[in-house]
Amino acid sequence: MATTTVTVRCPSCGQGLRATVAPTPPTQWFPCPNCHVPVPVVAPRDLPPLYSWEVIPGLYPQLAPLRRPRWRMTSVAAIALAVAAALAAITAGLLGQDGFVAAEPGSYVVSGTVLEDLGGGLSRPASGALVVLYADNNRSFGSELTGVNGTFWFAGVPTGGITVNATARNYAPTVVYTFASKDYSTQTLGLTLTLEPGGVNNTSSVALTPFPDLETFLAYVGGGAVLLALAAAVAATGALAVRRPEGAVAGVIGGGAAVAVPAVMLFLSLGGLFLPVTILAGAVGGAGAFALVLATVQVASHGKVPGPA
Repeated sequence: MATTTVTVRCPSCGQGLRATVAPTPPTQWFPCPNCHVPVPVVAPRDLPPLYSWEVIPGLYPQLAPLRRPRWRMTSVAAIALAVAAALAAITAGLLGQDGFVAAEPGSYVVSGTVLEDLGGGLSRPASGALVVLYADNNRSFGSELTGVNGTFWFAGVPTGGITVNATARNYAPTVVYTFASKDYSTQTLGLTLTLEPGGVNNTSSVALTPFPDLETFLAYVGGGAVLLALAAAVAATGALAVRRPEGAVAGVIGGGAAVAVPAVMLFLSLGGLFLPVTILAGAVGGAGAFALVLATVQVASHGKVPGPA
């Protein structure tokens, strides 16, 4: 049997398709000229009217014409990726701005109380304990002895990491690490340092911040801003490519990059640091997850199919 030209209708968009099919193989695939989705065509086994792609009038019920869905999965995925890209770019800008503000010079007060642990849940103010304060990059700032009530007070402490070291005779030293800046600060007022019996080898420490100095803080903030900008670029590329059948994989990659944004923020200890940035990062992850699911479904449903014989 020679080749035969048949007319079929694309099941995805309803556009008519004329295809020249060979006797074998039984099923052959042809791209739709409108949406480019591969359409399966079965080679006719008999001549019309015994075998025809056209419905014989009056013999079979007329099928309703195909209607386009109100929304296409690829279009929604592209919109979700575009939203994720825009939010990621805004988040990167806000994070960079927060880092710039935090690096500005400032002057802060550090105060607190030193207690002696008496055991059994009891304690008393440590009178005469030596409190030494180190400013950013472990620079010696000053020292003082606590009064009768065990309090200490330092004024004019510069921006950055702060280390407070309290020592007393017959007690193990206690160290508290904190941070002060215009945009990000941990506790600096009302610190409590409890000294437990022991020697210098039994030093206890409390870290109120994951950033030991300003340089480390800015490195993490800058790294987070760069990664957010990269995620925005990848998501934007996916938004442009996902509308094409061959660009579904790019949509999966773009959605995955957006989903990774909250994880990156947590990994860099930036999660919860700045409330607007944290909220936007969560929104980026949500939009990316939605786009990732749609793009993955598109890849699964339009996977690689054999071409025409």
